[in-house]
Amino acid sequence: EMCIRDRVRMEGDALGAIRRQYAEVLSKTHLRTLLGDENRNASMIVEADGIVLDYSRQKLNAETLSELQRLVEERKIFERIEGMFRGDKINFTEGRSVLHVALRAETGDRIVVEGHDVVADVHDVLHKIEAFSKQVRSGDIKGHSGKALRNVVSIGIGGSYLGIEFVYEALRHAPQVSDRVQGRVLRFLANVDPADFYRATEGLDPEETLVIIISKTFTTAETMLNAKTVREWLLSHYRGKGVTEADQQNAVLAAHIAAVSTNLEATKSFGINTSRVFGFWDWVGGRFSVCSAVGVLPLSLVLGYETVAEFLSGARAIDRHFLQTRKLTQNIPLLLGLIGFYNNGVQGIPARAILPYSQALLRFPAHIQQLDMESNGKRVAHDGHIITDNTGVLNFGEPGTNGQHSFYQLLHQGRVVAAEFIGYARPQKAVSLEGEQVSNHDELMSNFFAQPDALALGKTREQLVAEKCPEALIPHKEFPGDRPSLSLLFDQLTPYTAGQLLAIYEHRTAVEGFLWDINSFDQFGVELGKVLAKDVRGFLANNQAAAAQPNFGNLSFNSSTRALLTKYLAKAQASKQ
Repeated sequence: EMCIRDRVRMEGDALGAIRRQYAEVLSKTHLRTLLGDENRNASMIVEADGIVLDYSRQKLNAETLSELQRLVEERKIFERIEGMFRGDKINFTEGRSVLHVALRAETGDRIVVEGHDVVADVHDVLHKIEAFSKQVRSGDIKGHSGKALRNVVSIGIGGSYLGIEFVYEALRHAPQVSDRVQGRVLRFLANVDPADFYRATEGLDPEETLVIIISKTFTTAETMLNAKTVREWLLSHYRGKGVTEADQQNAVLAAHIAAVSTNLEATKSFGINTSRVFGFWDWVGGRFSVCSAVGVLPLSLVLGYETVAEFLSGARAIDRHFLQTRKLTQNIPLLLGLIGFYNNGVQGIPARAILPYSQALLRFPAHIQQLDMESNGKRVAHDGHIITDNTGVLNFGEPGTNGQHSFYQLLHQGRVVAAEFIGYARPQKAVSLEGEQVSNHDELMSNFFAQPDALALGKTREQLVAEKCPEALIPHKEFPGDRPSLSLLFDQLTPYTAGQLLAIYEHRTAVEGFLWDINSFDQFGVELGKVLAKDVRGFLANNQAAAAQPNFGNLSFNSSTRALLTKYLAKAQASKQ
């Protein structure tokens, strides 16, 4: 009874109609049939600001789109979007505004939160980063020994890492940008695994390295332990050069470390000059923070501030498109959110594959994993009731064509997974070989166009018989098809289009959360494991010495955890002998 009541309360008229339309018509209509309607297909190709979205390979028809429009009205989606842009405290569990859009607002725009214009604050930080990054890149700001700071090690985890790495990898070989990167290195230190420290610092000259510590509170356990490790790496190097006096060592730290944080007291005690601490605000969630100092500082130092300004401009263009385009079938982020909600909530498809046909986007799926799954991996609605349907979607992906030789087998003949193809009309770097039928990029894009059709249309028994396939192999070579996908086509992967791509997925995430009536902007689910880890950390600290049986004291570990910890200590201590 409770389940039915929840369903009725969640659905309203539109969602019920959408479910009935799917159950009675679309679930029984193969994508082969839907794609036979040229007028339908043409109506499902959208163009905006140089982007083409083709969603004709979704299990949708005109009736469903009409009901989705009604769902947008019932759920007051545009009112929620406007509230987000206005600075309403839509992160209702933490009482915060959600204003990543303010991070790319233009000078002169105004977003007032509690009587204060936050856009002015944003541009104060941007101007500070612009000046600092240009001084470092020009050599006006040097390391302690007088060498130019060519290397940047960015220390942060989660939202203080994944988005930055996605943008760096996406743009470092882009036209114009590759010249700006020349001779500069950006490394990331996220994992507290000591191997990550060695990987991040391998081959770097400490005298040419600027370290950026990214932590809003300056208390994140993994980040602070890594920061202390890198601080010792710097000081150890300089001690070997005879820098042993305390004031000299303080000068080393001041020359080689910057921070993105709001905790000025903690950064100062760590040895960081206050002028090299760049702030951000509690209305910026970590996974939405790449457009703040979190991303802008390290990216400006290596890619150049002008590159980041172009990136912010692309994101801003999508922000305006998202806010101002009221027609459902023309609003790209809104469409993506509705399609994601429909595939999961109506069709019951629990996963989607993010498939960029661009090797430069190799870290984009990892960023979307966090952006989407940390945002919408929730099961409680705004009013506190448990949502009985599945909400969050499992996100994974790899660049094409690498993924084709990895997990596409499952996409074609195993589970149904919604696929999202991202492609570019022009490559960042062109390669054409004499005697080859097409360029390397056209070979890549041949797969971009073929795979959505293969997923949608499949291969029938009749086709296999016509090909004289042996009868015994027909069941193995038959492709059921009817797998939904969408395609996003851009002109070229540039700073501007990378900003567009980021904003499309950020807003898609928000739309899906609005549709489910969950809070996409908190992350209490990451806290419990951290709390339990404190007990384990204390146990390990108290059991460093070899002993026949470890001392668990008052810790209430279950028997499985005690057994595994005992074996861990035994193996660790045996390796020391």
